[in-house]
Amino acid sequence: MRWLQRRLELRKNPQRLLQGCQTVVSMAFPYSSTKPSTPEGFFVSRYTEPERSDYHVRLGRRARTLARRLEETYPGTKTRICVDRAPILERSFAWAAGIGFIGKNNMLIVPKYGSYLFLVEILTTAPLPFPPPKPMESQCGSCTRCIDSCPMGALEAPFLLDASKCLSYLTVEHKEKVGEEEARKMGRCFMGCDVCQEVCPFNKADTLSRVLLPSTAEILTMEGRDFDEGLGRTALGRPGLSKIKDNLRAVMSQP
Repeated sequence: MRWLQRRLELRKNPQRLLQGCQTVVSMAFPYSSTKPSTPEGFFVSRYTEPERSDYHVRLGRRARTLARRLEETYPGTKTRICVDRAPILERSFAWAAGIGFIGKNNMLIVPKYGSYLFLVEILTTAPLPFPPPKPMESQCGSCTRCIDSCPMGALEAPFLLDASKCLSYLTVEHKEKVGEEEARKMGRCFMGCDVCQEVCPFNKADTLSRVLLPSTAEILTMEGRDFDEGLGRTALGRPGLSKIKDNLRAVMSQP
C-alpha cells in the first residue's frame, strides 16, 4: 500500500489532476445493502453488484452527462471525472462538501442512510458559485463497534486503519494468496469485507443475501473467456478470476 503515500501530494491538490481546477463537484450514489451470494451461501462484498456493470464505467457515464452540461454552460472550461481510480481524497472532499461525516471506520457516513455508497467527483475549471459548505462533525460518539468487530484488527484505533491488514485489500488488491489466518477470518466472504459497515448503527441491519453469483463449482471451473464476458465486466473484474478462485478455495477449506 506504499503507493498511497507516494501519491499523497497529488491526492491533496486537484489542480495537479486538472490544471486550472477551481471546483470539485462531489456526488454519492447508493448501492444495495443485500449481500450477493452463490447458491451455497458464499458471498462477496455488497459494492460488487455482480448483476450490474462495473460501477467505475456505469457511474462514469452518469457523471459525464453532468460534466457535458458544465462545459456547455461555461464554454471553454474543462472537466475531469474521478470514479475511485484517480488519486484524489474523495472521502475528504465529500466530507468538505457536507455530504456526510467520516466514521471511526474511515467510511463516509450519510445520516439517515449509512455508508453503502459510491463516491464520484467531477473536477472542473468552471468557477461554480456555491454557498459555503458545512462539514459535519463525527456522530459516532462513544461507539466502537467497527473497531471491536474488525476481523483482522486493521482498525487499530478510531479513524486509524492499517490497510495492509484489511481483508478488502488482501482479497482484492494483494497479489499473493491469502494465508491460513486470513482464510479463517474471512468466514464465507471470498471477496472484500463489509464487517465494519455491517455493525455500524447508521446502516440498516440487513443480513439478507441474494443469489447473484454462479455456483462455487461453476466459478472454480470457469475459463478466462467466460469470466471476461460475464463477471469480468462487473466490479469482480478488479481482482480477476485467478484471485477469486484462490479466495474461494481458501474459505471453502475452512471447517
